[in-house]
Amino acid sequence: MVNYGLTAEEVQKSRAENGSNGLTEQAREGFWAKFASNLKDPMMIILLVALIINVIFTILGKTEWYESVGIAAAILIATLVSTFSEYKNENAFQKLQEEAAQITCKVWRDGEIIEVSINEIVTGDAVVLQAGDKVPADGSLLSGSIKVEQSALNGEPAEVAKYPLTPEQMKGEFDTDTHNDNSVFRGSVVASGNAVMHVRLVGDKTMIGGIAKEVQEDDGRQTPLQVKLSGLAKGISKFGYIGGGLIAVALLFQRIFIDNGFNGAEISAYFTDFGNFFKDFLDAVMLAVIIIVMAVPEGLPLMISIVSSLNMGKMLKDNVLVRKISGIETAGSLNLLFSDKTGTITKGHLEVVLFSDGLGLESPSFTEIPQPMRSKLGLCINENTDSVVSGGKIIGGNLTERAVLAFTQGVETIGAKKLAAIPFNSDNKYSASFIETADFKGTVIKGAPERLLPRCKHFFGSKGEKLPIDDNWIINKKIDELADRAIRVLAFAISNDPITDNEHGEPVIPEKNWTFVGIVGIRDEVRPESVTAMKEVMDAGVQVVMITGDRKETAVAIAKDAGLVTQPTDVVWTSDEFNQLDDETVKQNLPNLRVIARALPHDKSRLVRIAQSINLVVGMTGDGVNDSPALKAADIGFAMGSGTEVAKEASEIIIMDDNFNSIDKAILYGRTIFNNIRKFIVFQLTINVSAVLISFIAPFIGFHEPLTITQILWINLIMDTLAAIAFGGEPALHRYMREKPKRRDEPILSKAMMSEIAVGGLLILTLAIVYLKVPFVTNIFAQNTNVLSGTHTVTQHLMTGFFGFFVFAAVFNAFNARTDRINLFENITLNKGFLRVIGLIVVIQAGLLYLGGAIFNCFGLTLPEWLVVLGFAIVIIPVDLLRKVLTRQKKYSK
Repeated sequence: MVNYGLTAEEVQKSRAENGSNGLTEQAREGFWAKFASNLKDPMMIILLVALIINVIFTILGKTEWYESVGIAAAILIATLVSTFSEYKNENAFQKLQEEAAQITCKVWRDGEIIEVSINEIVTGDAVVLQAGDKVPADGSLLSGSIKVEQSALNGEPAEVAKYPLTPEQMKGEFDTDTHNDNSVFRGSVVASGNAVMHVRLVGDKTMIGGIAKEVQEDDGRQTPLQVKLSGLAKGISKFGYIGGGLIAVALLFQRIFIDNGFNGAEISAYFTDFGNFFKDFLDAVMLAVIIIVMAVPEGLPLMISIVSSLNMGKMLKDNVLVRKISGIETAGSLNLLFSDKTGTITKGHLEVVLFSDGLGLESPSFTEIPQPMRSKLGLCINENTDSVVSGGKIIGGNLTERAVLAFTQGVETIGAKKLAAIPFNSDNKYSASFIETADFKGTVIKGAPERLLPRCKHFFGSKGEKLPIDDNWIINKKIDELADRAIRVLAFAISNDPITDNEHGEPVIPEKNWTFVGIVGIRDEVRPESVTAMKEVMDAGVQVVMITGDRKETAVAIAKDAGLVTQPTDVVWTSDEFNQLDDETVKQNLPNLRVIARALPHDKSRLVRIAQSINLVVGMTGDGVNDSPALKAADIGFAMGSGTEVAKEASEIIIMDDNFNSIDKAILYGRTIFNNIRKFIVFQLTINVSAVLISFIAPFIGFHEPLTITQILWINLIMDTLAAIAFGGEPALHRYMREKPKRRDEPILSKAMMSEIAVGGLLILTLAIVYLKVPFVTNIFAQNTNVLSGTHTVTQHLMTGFFGFFVFAAVFNAFNARTDRINLFENITLNKGFLRVIGLIVVIQAGLLYLGGAIFNCFGLTLPEWLVVLGFAIVIIPVDLLRKVLTRQKKYSK
């Protein structure tokens, strides 16, 4: 036996000089590092500024301490929820990576073969490679020969033969070209054969290590939602600053001019009392700050965190592992998805889909083939193969061999004695076995139709009889039809002649007078669920482009079966055709692009770059090391669960079952998050806008503070935090998949949302003015003032009712905001948490109206007063329903 490899001492020396075979892991953010990173969110920054201002005013004694606590709690809870969700899923991902890294290799050490972990491999090791093994490092073959599948590295699906170097050649530089006949690379898989590899490069120095290091670099690109929220944050800040400033001016104007009856002498006297003026000035500034804080929806980050974390859990049950919480958000904004074919759109493995006899009669399964044809085909398959069944699994042979043998599984085979064999080679393009059974002695042949058919003079009929082949034989047309359907064909024949050795000692068979048995069609079938999912994704306005290493004709046939190519205007390019075009031409044709055939790894990165240059939100699927740069460059990378560790590291979402259907679900969940965020924004900004408008108008109609500072802070607390929980549980609705994708730069506030906010805000303002100034309302409160307590004034009861009206109007508006449909209770049972939270707000607010006392300026209500309060508040529902009806009519009249 030949001994290879290193001694234990040489292993230690090599590891010290060349490093270990472990890949440098991407620096992982710890929990608190993630927490700090999430605090940099645009909305969080606004909240932090508001918190600092509040703390300063609390120290000065101008605001209550619990407002600062409330803002701090909103920041803390939102950040903790999002951080915990990301950290939990990242740990789940890390476990997956660790499991994937638990690969053992057979290696020569101290003159014998032992098994070691892949990370223990060192430069100079002699590694034993056998069929099914994953190559653990980059190196050259010392002995033997193998075929390897390198698609994970270069995207080329063909199996490549590798041969050993001579001792003299081994002294030269290592060739890092994957097409080199002697070099093998980490991440490739041995398809067949046996060999011993001399390790030349390990760890980060390998090809896979270099790519892994490249994709670990953070490009700092903002997600589409972050872009939209940044714009919203700027708009809210501007609204808050302007509104706060105007309200401060309005309050000072009221104190200086209106309260003094515009009398010059009294106004002069007012300014001489500097202490009084300074107090009013501080009151105005303090109110302005409160309004600015009120304008900021503190609950929005919390709501985003809640809805994201809830959906992350649901998605994991649907075989979608979200590594980064931003991945869900981005999935919902996809405009363009570049998808691999193999394993994502198709099943990812070859299978025999039909058998056709010489008369052109098809059978979809082996058991449906009539006798005696079934027995003849069974001999041709089971007695002429390199694959074997072991422990219920088919091993050995190439992909085609295994697929053909699987076609006959479950059927009892006839024991045959193999007398001689001709292995498959690229010259003959067929293999043959000379066999003997109880009732047959002859040669069974399997191979390419173009090599077998010319040697056949007869074919077997359906009853096993021999029939002559003529010029109009239907099987030639059948093969052409199958080729058009991207189905590969393998032919079978039988000869009565034996296999003998020629003068060179090589096994041969007379290549004439063979009898044709039939053909099988082999294909990587399209997943049925992928067809449905792809249609839903495309109906959602997401353009899907299939990227494959297949030839153009095969790619088109599969794309047609998948429903991807349907129109004459659909564009299909090969890699060569694509690379002959400049970027501008690609941009012009991109909307009609459906397939890239014979694709190379760099094609994916270029496609992502071009699509992003025209402001599209781009998704990319991939599983190989070669896909990693494109996965990283895309706005969202979908790595396959069966893919390489490097591809998973470069992605935001991992599709655990490699199924396009799971991508469809990821898009739906992403759109759910976006729609729920919009619902909450409508609800929250309607409250904020109306509060700012009321605070601005009130001084001019004789009310200093229709809502006290404490009441505003309370409204801010319950409507931000509790409402965030209510809207965060809104369900994923399939109708979201019928919406158009949102542009990257599209504002999060749509025209319809602004219309709803404006109508709701102005309505609450109008109702507030009517409530405060119309004598009818004042009279009702005057009649019932002494019912609860004789010590409270009419104004105090009136303002208690006003506080209740404002909160209950917001509660009723929550039902308006949660759906754009007329039926306000649509799908309400799918979010029972909404009803619970709204019920909790109502109970707390009702209790506060009686128990709030001087702190909240609340002194209870009588039944008639309750009817006024609720009557005013509920008006917002019919008015918004009318708005929805009119908006819908306007939409359909265009």
